[in-house]
Amino acid sequence: MELPEIFSQKYHALLGAEATDFFAALTNGEVQKGFRYNPLKPDCLAHVEKFYPGALQPAPYAATGFLGAVNGKSLLHQAGLVYSQEPSAMIVAEAAAAQPGEKVLDLCAAPGGKSTQLAGQLQGEGLLVANEIMPKRAKILSENLERWGVRNALVTNHAPAELVKHFSGFFDRILVDAPCSGEGMFRKDPEAVAQWTPDLPVACAARQKEILTAALQMLKTGGTLIYSTCTFAPEEDEMLVSWLLENYPVTLEPIVLANTSAGRPEWGNGDPALQKTVRLWPQKNQGEGHFVAKLTFHGENATLKRKPAKKARLTSEAKASWEVFSQKFPQTFTERLVVFGDQLWQLPAEAPTLTGLKVLRPGLHLGTLKKKRFEPSLALALAQQNEDWPQLAISLTDWSKYVAGETFAQPGNQGWVVLQVDHITVGFGKQVQGVVKNFYPKGLRFQV
Repeated sequence: MELPEIFSQKYHALLGAEATDFFAALTNGEVQKGFRYNPLKPDCLAHVEKFYPGALQPAPYAATGFLGAVNGKSLLHQAGLVYSQEPSAMIVAEAAAAQPGEKVLDLCAAPGGKSTQLAGQLQGEGLLVANEIMPKRAKILSENLERWGVRNALVTNHAPAELVKHFSGFFDRILVDAPCSGEGMFRKDPEAVAQWTPDLPVACAARQKEILTAALQMLKTGGTLIYSTCTFAPEEDEMLVSWLLENYPVTLEPIVLANTSAGRPEWGNGDPALQKTVRLWPQKNQGEGHFVAKLTFHGENATLKRKPAKKARLTSEAKASWEVFSQKFPQTFTERLVVFGDQLWQLPAEAPTLTGLKVLRPGLHLGTLKKKRFEPSLALALAQQNEDWPQLAISLTDWSKYVAGETFAQPGNQGWVVLQVDHITVGFGKQVQGVVKNFYPKGLRFQV
């Protein structure tokens, strides 16, 4: 890898004697892959251990993380049991440490690595709002949360400042994994090297300040802000946190995680508190470069009077079809029903009114209200929490046909069933006279 000359000069000056090891690791070091298992899925770790024979090597910064690669077309990934994530990226949500019952915002959320990790911490309680400004990336985010089996999340598609009028003073925790110059990804992403210019860190810092200004307006008093980047640039790291400390009623909190390096106060405004921030370096840590700061907000934001979301107005026919399905598949969730077009959703109990919001995923997608029948969604199957639902064991060969959109033979006539491969739920099928009809979403189908 050939680094820009100005970049090399900058970090030789900043790092001094450490520069030799830094540049050797950045240009010649091995890129380490990683993944997390899903604590929302029953017996998930046991299933993962079956598919990864031999000892799993724990990742350094997440209790649910391991080192190793994940095949995106594998059963484990498609059923939402694992999520591929670079090891150092796991540190951000780990530092956030969301607690069940809290209201949490992932402000720059796509593709969903940190959102899925936060959802696992919340354990189905409270509310997760995962926001992404880019529509195509927001769609990928929504698909990843669906695969993960998350039922208490909203996926929104807004610029951060647009959310303030809906969520002023609302959240207990906000995570801002900010768009940055990407210097920490140089080793694994040649495009990041090609796009780097000497002015890029300053330009990114200006954008980060706008995002953080919006984020702070949505925190409760005493709320937690997690700010992170995947860059080494002091302009976006210590200098940016110095700007927060100087301009807002916030204090830095320690991030207690082993095998990390402290931030450099001399690269910011000299405040010794900057040592509470955390850096990951390629010459010292497994994974790529990262920076994380954890702050407590001591100010006061106006809290809005929030109307509850409107309840679903089902036609008598639609209500009857849903009730028939629910008798066979009893629901354990308590969230509110809402209807968008012919789609039925369960809105998280903590969610405010959705009026004026661009929402891609308003909670858990239950299914489609068809004429005189209800067609359950893949999301409902993947969020299954009721072991008493009718099940049908299928083989890996059957699953390969299922994800490709094909029918396959299985003796029986149960009607709607949850399809399972080795006790891993993969979706709904409709078993009619020995044939399983395929309801895997057309937009997600693929050849194994």
